Amino acid sequence: MSNNPTYDSLRTRLGELHDLNKIGWVLGWDQRTMMAPGGGAVRADQIATLNRIAHEKFTADEVGDLLEALRDFEAAEPYESDAAALIRRTRYDYQRERRVSTDLRVAMARASALANSAWVQARRNNDYASFKPRLAEILDLKRAYADAVREPEQSRYDALVDDFEHGITTIEIAEIFSAVRDGIAPLLTRITANADKVDGAALQGDFPAEQQAALCRATLEPLGFHPGAWRLDPTVHPFASNSATQDIRITTRYEPHILGPAFFGSLHEFGHGLYEHQVDPALERTPLCRGTSLGWHESQSRMWENLVGRSRAFTHWVHPRLKRVFRKHFARYDAEAFYRAANRVQPSFIRIEADEVTYTLHIVIRFELEQELIAGALSVDDLPLAWNDKMRRYLGVEVPSDSLGVLQDVHWSAGYFGYFPTYSLGSILASQLWVAIERDIPDLERQIGRGEFQPLRAWLGEHIHKHGRKFTPRELLQRVLGVDRIDVAPYLGYLHTKFGELYA
Repeated sequence: MSNNPTYDSLRTRLGELHDLNKIGWVLGWDQRTMMAPGGGAVRADQIATLNRIAHEKFTADEVGDLLEALRDFEAAEPYESDAAALIRRTRYDYQRERRVSTDLRVAMARASALANSAWVQARRNNDYASFKPRLAEILDLKRAYADAVREPEQSRYDALVDDFEHGITTIEIAEIFSAVRDGIAPLLTRITANADKVDGAALQGDFPAEQQAALCRATLEPLGFHPGAWRLDPTVHPFASNSATQDIRITTRYEPHILGPAFFGSLHEFGHGLYEHQVDPALERTPLCRGTSLGWHESQSRMWENLVGRSRAFTHWVHPRLKRVFRKHFARYDAEAFYRAANRVQPSFIRIEADEVTYTLHIVIRFELEQELIAGALSVDDLPLAWNDKMRRYLGVEVPSDSLGVLQDVHWSAGYFGYFPTYSLGSILASQLWVAIERDIPDLERQIGRGEFQPLRAWLGEHIHKHGRKFTPRELLQRVLGVDRIDVAPYLGYLHTKFGELYA
C-alpha cells in the first residue's frame, strides 16, 4: 500500500480488471488448445460476458474521477516511477476505451471467439467459403472500432496499428518495409543464383510428435523454461499466453515429416514467454504487467528464434540433443548440416515457416491486404485471389489451396488487424538490440555455443523485460538504445553477412 488512499483505490480497481482480463486469456488459451470443439458457441458467450463486465468496470466515471484526483500526485512522482507510469498509461487506456461502446466491445469479443472456431474448421477443410461470413462480420466491427478511437489525423488502419505498436503510423511502416525490400533485393538475386549451395534435408524425415515435444523441452529448459512456471502445448497455430508472470503458456505445432515448425516455433514462443516472465513482480496485477508493444514483443521472439536459434553457435550446441532424440536421423547429418538446413532460403507458402530473408515479403503482403480490407477497397469475396496474386508477384509461388494461403494465419479470425507489421518491425528491432547486446557481452557467441544463456536473459530482463509497459515503444527505444527510430541498417547488415557467407 502507498501513502495515497486515492492511488490505492485505483490500483485495487485495476487489479480486479487485470484479473478479469487474465481469466479471459485463460479461456482463450483453453479454446485453442484443449476445449472440445462443440464448446465454441458457449465459450464465445463466456468471453463476451467477461468483456462486458471488464469494459463497464474500466470505463466507469469513478475511474476517471480517480485519475483526475491523482494529477498532482502523478506530477510529484518521478516520471519513471511505477506509480507515475501506472497513472499515465491507465489515463491513455481509459480515454481511448471510453470512446468504445460496451455493445461494440462485447460484439467484437463474441465475433472473434466464434470466428476462431470457424477458422479452425475452415483451415482443416480448405473451406474459405465457410469462414467468409465470420471474417466479414469482424471487418465491419473493426471499422466501427477504428472510427470510434482514431484521432483526427489518423486513418482507420493507423488506429488499429496503434493498438499493437503505439506511436507509429502506416506511412512510417511503409517506408521501413520499402527500405527492407530494396535492401534484400540484391541479396535474393545472389541467393537465387546459388540456390543449390544449401540443402534442407537435415530438417526432413520421420519425426513423431512425442519425440519432437521431448526435444523442444530439452532445448528450452537450458534457455529458461521451468516446468514450475511454464507450459508447452500443441495447437493449430502457435501462440504464447499467460495468466501471471509465473504462469507462462506457450504452444507449438508438430509436423510429422518436418522438424522446423515445432523446433523453431517453440523458440519463437519462448521469446514471448520470457518477456512476460521477467516483468518486475511489483507490476503484477496492473496494466503495466505486459510487454510495451507487439513490435517489442516480436523483437524478443524473433531474436530467440533467429539470432539465437538459427545461429551457428546454437545449432552446434543443440546438435547432441538432436542426436539423442532422433539418433538415426541425425547420425546422418552433422551440426553444420543442421545449421545450413535451418538457414536455407526458399520462397514458401507458410509465413511461420519462412526463412529470414523472405519473411518480410510475407508481412508486406498482409500489410497491404489489411489496409485494403479496412478501407473497403477489397472485399472478402476477392481476398483469396488478391492473396494468391501477391504471393505470385512477391514470392514467385503458386498457392495450391486456401489452407496454405489466405486461411493459414489465426490473426484475422481474432480481429487482430494491424498486428502483422509488428513481426517485421520486431525482426528489425532485434538486430538493433543485438548490436548493443554484443557490445555489452563481448563473448556472447561463445556463451551460446557453450549453452550459457543466463547472461543474455539477464541483459534482456534488466534493459527491457522488467519495465513491462511502463514506457511507450519509442520511450523504451530511447532508454535502451538512445535513438528514437527503428533503423533497418543493422538488420540488412546481418542478413547480408550471414546469407552472403552461406550462399557465397
